[in-house]
Amino acid sequence: MEFMEDSDLRNVRVRMAPSPTGRLHIGTARTALFNWLFAKKNKGVFVLRIEDTDMERSKPEFEEEILAGFRWLGIDWDEGPNGIDSVGEYGPYRQSERKEIYKKYLGKLLEQKKAYYCYCTKEELETARNVMIAEGLPPKYNGHCRGLEDVPTGRLPNLIRFITPEIKVQFPDLIRGEVSFDATLFGDMVIAKNLDEPLYNFAVVVDDAEMQISHVIRGEDHLSNTPKQILLQKALGFNTPIYAHLPLILAPDKSKLSKRYSETSLLAYKEKGYLPEALLNFMVLLGWHPDNDQEIFKTEDLIQKFEIGRVQKSGAVFSEDKLDWMNSVYIKNKSNEALVDLLWPEIEKRKIETTRDFVLKIVEVEKDRMKNLNDFFDLDDFFFVLPNYEKELLIWKTADLNRTIEVLQTIKDRISELPAEIFNKEHVSPILETLSMDRGRGEVFWPFRVALSGRKSSPDPIAISGVLGKNEVISRVGLAIDKLS
Repeated sequence: MEFMEDSDLRNVRVRMAPSPTGRLHIGTARTALFNWLFAKKNKGVFVLRIEDTDMERSKPEFEEEILAGFRWLGIDWDEGPNGIDSVGEYGPYRQSERKEIYKKYLGKLLEQKKAYYCYCTKEELETARNVMIAEGLPPKYNGHCRGLEDVPTGRLPNLIRFITPEIKVQFPDLIRGEVSFDATLFGDMVIAKNLDEPLYNFAVVVDDAEMQISHVIRGEDHLSNTPKQILLQKALGFNTPIYAHLPLILAPDKSKLSKRYSETSLLAYKEKGYLPEALLNFMVLLGWHPDNDQEIFKTEDLIQKFEIGRVQKSGAVFSEDKLDWMNSVYIKNKSNEALVDLLWPEIEKRKIETTRDFVLKIVEVEKDRMKNLNDFFDLDDFFFVLPNYEKELLIWKTADLNRTIEVLQTIKDRISELPAEIFNKEHVSPILETLSMDRGRGEVFWPFRVALSGRKSSPDPIAISGVLGKNEVISRVGLAIDKLS
């Protein structure tokens, strides 16, 4: 469903306006991604605006996490209030630095009698609300202070309210089609605590107009705010942007996404070993789909193929299994050298004594088993240090202790005869294959695998031997024999 004329796409300006009152979560990141793709596709501008008017809950560390998360994903923004800084990046707009702008427009509404000061106390508002509920009426402000000529004696204004026109508000949504709200149910909404403390619905309207935002792409949880913002736009003489409200992200059973995912910081996925391009690809499919069955995209492909009209209305299902699969695909498609580059900072952090060449050999063997970068350290630690294991693990289910010792000793003797310079899987393989013809594959490969890895599950032992080298293989097989003896 598409409502845009060609002229609407000539000066596309979109914004992402996160609030720094908590961690950057996957829902916020997905909204940023959709805005960013829309801007890139239409050669427009992507604006980052930090909505930090909630001074008590806004924290600088949350803002920095938002910026770091976008940088990690490769989502860059195109302008800022003070130009490009020393590291070549625009600083974001911040609402806390724009108070004088809001003050000007609040003053305009008050002067034009489109807004007024409210002197009602919390207790009075609560009492009036309960009365309306008891009478079966929608609980909205009763307009007590709207027509006041004089300031109530001994009272200070508590709020600034907008005189809400009692009309029907209709607007086209690029995802949901025509949307309609009855503004008679709103009551006179609060737009500021005072001239210096605007609230969300007012500040966002002023910012979108001042920044000439053409399209507002945001989550459907903001849908109920849209008619209120349109009324404020009309009262202030602003143009109304085109809206698109994204579907919610749901759990696999179509229920509300649990806190385990919805409150997980985006950067936690980085710490878990997910690649940014995989997470980007995964997020774009949470609500959007191309015109075919393609699931793996390069970022350039996404920009080319993205159409806001192909975003679904219904909730988007979050599947951790699909994320793991997608991440594994991106890992497989990475060059081995690139994977070593990604792994190396963590190797240094863990103070693992190794070389890049040795890690490269491990990656060649283990790449296809890795769902995330952390799997390298969970699956492959035995390459660096052989874990302690019970000797019973060495014995294949149809074998006994003496037969297992005999097999391992034979393997050790025959491997010892191989010159070190030709010790590789191509020369180790015939030794095991020949022996398994007499003993059976399980009796040969199983104890050799355990001897080299100390685990029930590991890569092909022939491939492991090629990574470890002759001396280490002989040492580990000898240790296995000693365990059994």
